[in-house]
Amino acid sequence: AVWCLMMSVTPTRGCLLDLPWEDILVPHILCHLPLQQLLSLQRVSKSFQSLIQLYLANMRCFDSSQIGPAIPRAAFVNLLKDNEVLQQLSLQKCSDWLTDRELLPVIGQNHHLHQIQLKGCAQLSRHVLVAISLSCPNLRQLSLAHCEWVDSLSLRSLADHCKALEAVDLTACRQLKDEAICYLVQKCSRLKSLSLAVNANVGDVAVEETAKCCPELEHLDLTGCLRVKNDSIRVLAEYCPKLRSLKVKHCHNVAESSLSILRSRGVELDVEPPLQRALVLLQDVVGFAPFINLQI
Repeated sequence: AVWCLMMSVTPTRGCLLDLPWEDILVPHILCHLPLQQLLSLQRVSKSFQSLIQLYLANMRCFDSSQIGPAIPRAAFVNLLKDNEVLQQLSLQKCSDWLTDRELLPVIGQNHHLHQIQLKGCAQLSRHVLVAISLSCPNLRQLSLAHCEWVDSLSLRSLADHCKALEAVDLTACRQLKDEAICYLVQKCSRLKSLSLAVNANVGDVAVEETAKCCPELEHLDLTGCLRVKNDSIRVLAEYCPKLRSLKVKHCHNVAESSLSILRSRGVELDVEPPLQRALVLLQDVVGFAPFINLQI
Protein backbone atom coordinates (compact mmCIF):
# COMPACT_ATOMS: atom_id res chain seq x y z
CA ALA A 1 0.00 0.00 0.00
CA VAL A 2 2.83 2.37 0.85
CA TRP A 3 4.54 1.55 -2.47
CA CYS A 4 1.35 2.40 -4.38
CA LEU A 5 1.11 5.75 -2.62
CA MET A 6 4.75 6.48 -3.37
CA MET A 7 4.31 5.63 -7.03
CA SER A 8 1.35 7.97 -7.29
CA VAL A 9 3.67 10.97 -6.90
CA THR A 10 4.50 11.44 -10.58
CA PRO A 11 4.05 14.45 -12.91
CA THR A 12 2.19 12.41 -15.53
CA ARG A 13 -0.33 10.72 -13.31
CA GLY A 14 -1.01 13.58 -10.95
CA CYS A 15 -0.24 13.62 -7.26
CA LEU A 16 -2.09 11.95 -4.46
CA LEU A 17 -1.34 15.01 -2.38
CA ASP A 18 -3.55 17.07 -4.71
CA LEU A 19 -6.57 15.49 -3.07
CA PRO A 20 -8.05 17.38 -0.10
CA TRP A 21 -6.07 16.33 2.94
CA GLU A 22 -8.57 16.80 5.77
CA ASP A 23 -11.65 15.78 3.79
CA ILE A 24 -10.32 12.84 1.75
CA LEU A 25 -6.81 11.64 2.55
CA VAL A 26 -6.91 11.65 6.36
CA PRO A 27 -10.41 10.25 7.03
CA HIS A 28 -10.83 7.96 3.99
CA ILE A 29 -7.40 6.73 2.86
CA LEU A 30 -4.74 6.98 5.54
CA CYS A 31 -7.02 5.50 8.19
CA HIS A 32 -6.90 2.16 6.32
CA LEU A 33 -3.09 1.90 6.45
CA PRO A 34 -1.20 0.32 9.36
CA LEU A 35 0.49 2.87 11.57
CA GLN A 36 3.92 1.40 10.91
CA GLN A 37 3.49 1.93 7.15
CA LEU A 38 2.33 5.50 7.69
CA LEU A 39 5.50 6.24 9.60
CA SER A 40 7.53 4.84 6.69
CA LEU A 41 5.54 7.03 4.31
CA GLN A 42 6.90 10.13 6.04
CA ARG A 43 10.26 9.48 4.40
CA VAL A 44 8.91 9.92 0.86
CA SER A 45 8.99 13.70 0.88
CA LYS A 46 8.45 16.76 3.07
CA SER A 47 4.89 17.00 1.81
CA PHE A 48 4.15 13.44 2.84
CA GLN A 49 5.76 14.16 6.20
CA SER A 50 3.37 17.08 6.69
CA LEU A 51 0.42 14.92 5.66
CA ILE A 52 1.30 12.19 8.14
CA GLN A 53 1.78 14.75 10.90
CA LEU A 54 -1.72 16.02 10.16
CA TYR A 55 -3.04 12.48 10.35
CA LEU A 56 -1.30 11.83 13.68
CA ALA A 57 -2.73 15.03 15.13
CA ASN A 58 -6.25 13.88 14.23
CA MET A 59 -5.85 10.21 15.11
CA ARG A 60 -8.66 8.87 17.32
CA CYS A 61 -7.05 5.54 18.24
CA PHE A 62 -3.43 4.78 19.15
CA ASP A 63 -2.26 1.21 19.71
CA SER A 64 1.45 0.78 20.37
CA SER A 65 1.32 -2.84 19.19
CA GLN A 66 0.71 -1.63 15.62
CA ILE A 67 4.21 -0.18 15.47
CA GLY A 68 6.13 -3.24 16.54
CA PRO A 69 7.36 -5.12 19.57
CA ALA A 70 9.22 -2.12 20.98
CA ILE A 71 8.35 1.50 20.21
CA PRO A 72 11.20 3.93 21.02
CA ARG A 73 10.52 6.49 23.75
CA ALA A 74 11.26 9.46 21.46
CA ALA A 75 8.99 8.09 18.73
CA PHE A 76 6.06 7.83 21.13
CA VAL A 77 6.50 11.40 22.31
CA ASN A 78 6.76 12.69 18.74
CA LEU A 79 3.76 10.73 17.49
CA LEU A 80 1.29 12.13 20.01
CA LYS A 81 2.69 15.55 20.81
CA ASP A 82 0.04 17.40 18.75
CA ASN A 83 -2.92 15.10 19.29
CA GLU A 84 -5.82 16.36 21.39
CA VAL A 85 -8.62 14.15 20.05
CA LEU A 86 -7.64 10.63 21.10
CA GLN A 87 -10.50 8.37 22.13
CA GLN A 88 -8.64 5.07 22.56
CA LEU A 89 -5.14 4.63 23.93
CA SER A 90 -3.52 1.20 24.17
CA LEU A 91 0.00 0.98 25.56
CA GLN A 92 1.10 -2.61 25.97
CA LYS A 93 4.63 -3.97 26.16
CA CYS A 94 5.92 -0.51 26.99
CA SER A 95 7.06 -1.28 30.51
CA ASP A 96 10.76 -0.95 29.63
CA TRP A 97 10.57 2.76 28.94
CA LEU A 98 7.12 4.28 29.62
CA THR A 99 7.12 6.59 32.65
CA ASP A 100 4.98 9.45 33.93
CA ARG A 101 7.14 11.88 31.99
CA GLU A 102 6.03 10.50 28.63
CA LEU A 103 2.42 9.68 29.46
CA LEU A 104 1.19 12.58 31.60
CA PRO A 105 1.29 15.16 28.74
CA VAL A 106 -0.72 12.80 26.50
CA ILE A 107 -3.36 12.26 29.18
CA GLY A 108 -3.47 15.95 30.06
CA GLN A 109 -4.26 17.13 26.54
CA ASN A 110 -6.75 14.42 25.57
CA HIS A 111 -10.08 14.91 27.32
CA HIS A 112 -12.11 12.64 25.01
CA LEU A 113 -10.48 9.35 25.97
CA HIS A 114 -13.05 6.66 26.69
CA GLN A 115 -10.76 3.60 26.54
CA ILE A 116 -7.28 3.28 28.09
CA GLN A 117 -5.12 0.14 28.20
CA LEU A 118 -2.07 0.27 30.48
CA LYS A 119 -1.61 -3.43 31.19
CA GLY A 120 1.83 -4.16 32.58
CA CYS A 121 3.09 -0.56 32.49
CA ALA A 122 5.06 -1.07 35.69
CA GLN A 123 7.14 2.14 35.72
CA LEU A 124 4.20 4.52 36.01
CA SER A 125 3.00 5.99 39.31
CA ARG A 126 -0.27 6.85 41.03
CA HIS A 127 -0.04 10.33 39.47
CA VAL A 128 -1.05 8.83 36.12
CA LEU A 129 -4.30 7.45 37.54
CA VAL A 130 -5.06 10.79 39.19
CA ALA A 131 -4.40 12.55 35.87
CA ILE A 132 -6.73 10.13 34.09
CA SER A 133 -9.48 10.78 36.61
CA LEU A 134 -9.18 14.56 36.19
CA SER A 135 -8.75 14.65 32.41
CA CYS A 136 -11.03 11.86 31.17
CA PRO A 137 -14.58 12.33 32.50
CA ASN A 138 -16.04 10.15 29.72
CA LEU A 139 -13.83 7.13 30.43
CA ARG A 140 -15.64 3.83 29.87
CA GLN A 141 -12.91 1.16 29.89
CA LEU A 142 -9.67 1.08 31.85
CA SER A 143 -7.10 -1.71 32.18
CA LEU A 144 -4.55 -1.43 34.99
CA ALA A 145 -3.67 -5.11 35.10
CA HIS A 146 -0.33 -5.82 36.78
CA CYS A 147 0.12 -2.14 37.70
CA GLU A 148 1.13 -2.54 41.31
CA TRP A 149 1.54 1.22 41.70
CA VAL A 150 -2.26 1.62 41.83
CA ASP A 151 -3.20 2.49 45.42
CA SER A 152 -6.43 3.25 47.27
CA LEU A 153 -6.10 7.05 47.07
CA SER A 154 -5.63 7.13 43.30
CA LEU A 155 -8.49 4.64 42.85
CA ARG A 156 -10.75 6.87 44.95
CA SER A 157 -9.91 9.77 42.64
CA LEU A 158 -10.87 7.64 39.65
CA ALA A 159 -14.16 6.66 41.27
CA ASP A 160 -14.99 10.27 42.14
CA HIS A 161 -14.50 11.62 38.63
CA CYS A 162 -15.14 8.75 36.18
CA LYS A 163 -18.57 7.52 37.18
CA ALA A 164 -19.41 6.31 33.67
CA LEU A 165 -16.91 3.45 33.87
CA GLU A 166 -18.21 0.16 32.49
CA ALA A 167 -15.11 -2.06 32.51
CA VAL A 168 -12.16 -1.98 34.92
CA ASP A 169 -9.29 -4.47 35.10
CA LEU A 170 -7.45 -4.41 38.44
CA THR A 171 -5.74 -7.77 38.07
CA ALA A 172 -2.73 -8.06 40.39
CA CYS A 173 -3.15 -4.52 41.76
CA ARG A 174 -2.02 -5.90 45.10
CA GLN A 175 -2.13 -2.65 47.10
CA LEU A 176 -5.92 -2.59 46.88
CA LYS A 177 -8.04 -3.93 49.71
CA ASP A 178 -11.76 -4.39 50.22
CA GLU A 179 -12.32 -0.76 51.26
CA ALA A 180 -10.92 0.63 48.00
CA ILE A 181 -12.98 -1.75 45.87
CA CYS A 182 -16.12 -0.91 47.82
CA TYR A 183 -15.59 2.80 47.20
CA LEU A 184 -15.10 2.19 43.49
CA VAL A 185 -18.29 0.17 43.00
CA GLN A 186 -20.35 2.55 45.12
CA LYS A 187 -19.40 5.44 42.83
CA CYS A 188 -19.32 3.51 39.54
CA SER A 189 -22.59 1.59 39.59
CA ARG A 190 -22.64 1.16 35.79
CA LEU A 191 -19.85 -1.42 35.85
CA LYS A 192 -20.43 -4.37 33.56
CA SER A 193 -16.99 -5.97 33.77
CA LEU A 194 -14.60 -6.06 36.72
CA SER A 195 -11.42 -8.02 37.36
CA LEU A 196 -10.04 -8.32 40.89
CA ALA A 197 -7.95 -11.39 40.07
CA VAL A 198 -4.68 -12.32 41.76
CA ASN A 199 -5.29 -10.20 44.84
CA ALA A 200 -5.14 -11.96 48.18
CA ASN A 201 -6.44 -8.82 49.92
CA VAL A 202 -9.85 -9.00 48.22
CA GLY A 203 -12.53 -10.87 50.13
CA ASP A 204 -16.25 -11.26 50.67
CA VAL A 205 -16.80 -7.63 51.66
CA ALA A 206 -15.68 -6.34 48.26
CA VAL A 207 -17.58 -9.00 46.31
CA GLU A 208 -20.84 -8.44 48.20
CA GLU A 209 -20.63 -4.67 47.81
CA THR A 210 -19.93 -5.10 44.10
CA ALA A 211 -23.01 -7.30 43.77
CA LYS A 212 -25.27 -4.84 45.60
CA CYS A 213 -24.00 -1.71 43.84
CA CYS A 214 -23.60 -2.96 40.26
CA PRO A 215 -26.82 -4.60 39.02
CA GLU A 216 -25.59 -4.39 35.41
CA LEU A 217 -22.55 -6.56 36.13
CA GLU A 218 -21.94 -9.19 33.43
CA HIS A 219 -18.34 -10.36 33.97
CA LEU A 220 -16.43 -10.77 37.23
CA ASP A 221 -12.94 -12.24 37.59
CA LEU A 222 -11.98 -13.38 41.09
CA THR A 223 -9.22 -15.79 40.05
CA GLY A 224 -6.87 -16.41 42.94
CA CYS A 225 -8.82 -14.31 45.46
CA LEU A 226 -8.20 -16.68 48.36
CA ARG A 227 -10.38 -14.82 50.88
CA VAL A 228 -13.56 -15.07 48.81
CA LYS A 229 -16.05 -17.59 50.21
CA ASN A 230 -19.44 -19.10 49.40
CA ASP A 231 -21.53 -16.42 51.12
CA SER A 232 -20.44 -13.65 48.76
CA ILE A 233 -21.02 -15.86 45.71
CA ARG A 234 -24.61 -16.38 46.87
CA VAL A 235 -25.04 -12.61 47.24
CA LEU A 236 -23.66 -12.22 43.74
CA ALA A 237 -26.25 -14.66 42.43
CA GLU A 238 -29.02 -12.78 44.21
CA TYR A 239 -28.18 -9.23 43.16
CA CYS A 240 -26.67 -9.64 39.66
CA PRO A 241 -29.31 -11.12 37.32
CA LYS A 242 -27.30 -10.13 34.23
CA LEU A 243 -24.13 -11.97 35.23
CA ARG A 244 -22.79 -13.98 32.27
CA SER A 245 -19.38 -15.17 33.43
CA LEU A 246 -17.60 -15.67 36.73
CA LYS A 247 -14.00 -16.78 37.22
CA VAL A 248 -13.23 -18.36 40.59
CA LYS A 249 -10.38 -20.72 39.78
CA HIS A 250 -8.00 -21.10 42.73
CA CYS A 251 -10.60 -19.64 45.10
CA HIS A 252 -10.30 -22.60 47.45
CA ASN A 253 -13.11 -21.48 49.76
CA VAL A 254 -15.70 -21.36 46.97
CA ALA A 255 -17.60 -24.63 46.60
CA GLU A 256 -20.20 -26.07 44.27
CA SER A 257 -22.93 -25.38 46.83
CA SER A 258 -22.81 -21.69 45.87
CA LEU A 259 -21.72 -22.05 42.25
CA SER A 260 -24.61 -24.38 41.39
CA ILE A 261 -27.04 -21.47 41.69
CA LEU A 262 -25.22 -19.58 38.96
CA ARG A 263 -24.58 -22.70 36.95
CA SER A 264 -28.32 -23.41 36.79
CA ARG A 265 -28.83 -19.94 35.28
CA GLY A 266 -26.34 -20.61 32.50
CA VAL A 267 -23.56 -18.42 33.89
CA GLU A 268 -20.21 -19.39 32.41
CA LEU A 269 -17.88 -20.64 35.14
CA ASP A 270 -14.22 -21.56 34.88
CA VAL A 271 -14.63 -24.35 37.43
CA GLU A 272 -16.17 -27.63 36.36
CA PRO A 273 -18.82 -29.31 38.55
CA PRO A 274 -17.40 -32.08 40.75
CA LEU A 275 -19.08 -34.93 38.83
CA GLN A 276 -17.74 -33.73 35.49
CA ARG A 277 -14.24 -33.38 36.93
CA ALA A 278 -14.41 -36.91 38.27
CA LEU A 279 -15.50 -38.33 34.91
CA VAL A 280 -12.78 -36.48 33.05
CA LEU A 281 -10.19 -37.80 35.49
CA LEU A 282 -11.56 -41.33 35.15
CA GLN A 283 -11.42 -41.11 31.37
CA ASP A 284 -7.83 -39.89 31.43
CA VAL A 285 -6.63 -42.56 33.86
CA VAL A 286 -8.67 -45.64 32.97
CA GLY A 287 -10.09 -44.85 29.57
CA PHE A 288 -13.66 -46.11 30.04
CA ALA A 289 -15.53 -43.05 31.38
CA PRO A 290 -17.44 -42.56 28.07
CA PHE A 291 -19.11 -45.95 28.65
CA ILE A 292 -20.48 -45.03 32.07
CA ASN A 293 -24.18 -44.26 32.10
CA LEU A 294 -25.20 -42.35 35.22
CA GLN A 295 -28.85 -41.81 35.98
CA ILE A 296 -29.70 -39.51 38.84
